[in-house]
Amino acid sequence: MTTGPQFPRFNMSEVPAVLLIAHGSRRPEANADLVQLAERLRGRGYPRVEVSFLELAEPTIPQGGKACVETGAKVVLMLPYFLSAGVHVARDLEGFREELNATYPAVEFRLCQPLGLHPLLVDVVLARLAEGEPK
Repeated sequence: MTTGPQFPRFNMSEVPAVLLIAHGSRRPEANADLVQLAERLRGRGYPRVEVSFLELAEPTIPQGGKACVETGAKVVLMLPYFLSAGVHVARDLEGFREELNATYPAVEFRLCQPLGLHPLLVDVVLARLAEGEPK
């Protein structure tokens, strides 16, 4: 198990904040997954992780971005918790990135790639398929 990056010699303002972005759901238990992911990332070397939702839930992306700025971060990594770079990622999240950069010019907001076809995601899919197979 990897522990993630460690930032022992950096001033906290030099450590990037992470803004996790999910679609959002009317079902609170669905949104709770993102909160749990944020907690796990904090335990893996990213001390400043905020969650946000595109729609249907709070905090919103602007609220999450503001929370990242309030931690003193100079760089915010916006991670779409989406499987592909559809309209929401390509258009909507890029628009939020531009809006946040304009609102907070002293902070750089960087939009990361969605989960996509990352090699480790194939392992996750294989594990889920194995769980569904007859015993």
